[in-house]
Amino acid sequence: MIEILSPTQLPRAREAGALVADILQTLRGRCEVGTNLLDIDRWAQAMIVDAGASSCYVDYAPSFGRGPFGHYICTSVNDAVLHGLPHDYALADGDLLSLDLAVSVGGVVADSAISFIVGDSKPSESVELIAATERALAAGIAAAGPGARIGDISHAIGTVLQDAGYQVNTQFGGHGVGSTMHQDPHVSNTGRPGRGYKLRPGLLLALEPWIMADTAELVTDEDGWTLRSKTGCRTAHSEHTIAITDDGTEILTLPGQPHP
Repeated sequence: MIEILSPTQLPRAREAGALVADILQTLRGRCEVGTNLLDIDRWAQAMIVDAGASSCYVDYAPSFGRGPFGHYICTSVNDAVLHGLPHDYALADGDLLSLDLAVSVGGVVADSAISFIVGDSKPSESVELIAATERALAAGIAAAGPGARIGDISHAIGTVLQDAGYQVNTQFGGHGVGSTMHQDPHVSNTGRPGRGYKLRPGLLLALEPWIMADTAELVTDEDGWTLRSKTGCRTAHSEHTIAITDDGTEILTLPGQPHP
């Protein structure tokens, strides 16, 4: 299903986006050497509940996971790149942590992810992984807008990632959002320009370039959820929810946006 929001729903989308951005930045500020992933999950739960929002993850049970997710945020560390199930692990200096969060406010969803390095160590490979996903995300957003096509976004993202020397996995990518978290259209992280669904005002898209340092192959962890690089290499993931408007594109999950 491709859902187009009405003008009266866009303020709810902005509110959801601002909340997701605020929670992610708050969590980033709290994450330090020794922080437990389960504490991050509890902090996310408290902030979602305090805001009167709803988690998109706790009861989520898609075909690619093992039963309901059961947690409020994805915490992916080092070789884990997507759907990282929070567990009893204390962050170490130099760990590359990706946090992925989706919430619903007033029946409208926003979804975003950030990657960053914990502590004082800044491994150069990890710094570049994160930077490449952020550049690709910016390119994908720049390619979006009324009249553009999904393939334009995919091509822009894939060009940045491939030019940086990374392989692109197409099993998971961006997607539509609206009243639910995962909707059509699918937005692959590589593709051909001029192809696919034509973007319309009112469409919300979650764009999410993610990469692994030396492979495009994933393996599923024993927990049934966490996706890791097959080679054990490090990974990174960046995501924003955007709204297609009459005037162009609005990024809903930028940090520091005022709550409507």
